[in-house]
Amino acid sequence: MTSAAPAGSELQAPSSKLDNAAIAERVIAAHPTVAARSSDNGQPYLLVPPAEIVRVATLLRDDAALRFDSLMDLTGWDLSKYPATPPSSDLVVAYFLHSLAHRHHLTVKVQVPREAAEVPTVSGVWAVANYFEREVWDLLGVRFAEHPNLKRIMTPDDWVGHPLRKDYPCQKRQKL
Repeated sequence: MTSAAPAGSELQAPSSKLDNAAIAERVIAAHPTVAARSSDNGQPYLLVPPAEIVRVATLLRDDAALRFDSLMDLTGWDLSKYPATPPSSDLVVAYFLHSLAHRHHLTVKVQVPREAAEVPTVSGVWAVANYFEREVWDLLGVRFAEHPNLKRIMTPDDWVGHPLRKDYPCQKRQKL
């Protein structure tokens, strides 16, 4: 036996699902320093300068046609030994977004130099970023400026270094 949903509680179909090209066009119109790119496997993403990430994230969340209300994941990686690109000492932070209202997805990336690995926090835009950013800080060493509680989350407080960096000494003994 199934029960009917109360009147007025029907799920609404997305008003207008945008493709990645239309999303990129809308974001780039507001923030010309953003670039639309594709990964090696053809997946589109937006490359955002670190100084612009909070403004771009706010636009992505608040623009009625975009409404990226969910930060599904935030992660990072080290490009220093990545064979498909020229030698680089850069670190990448990637934001995986979803719009519940419009049912579209988007990947946003920020690239920072290893020597100055800092990105403004988006925890004021999506609260869940608090924990994701702590993990990226702990394991990769990217600092998130203005973060409300940037401390280790996966390794002990006295851990030295960031174990997901390619230059991390894997054989190094750490006190556990």
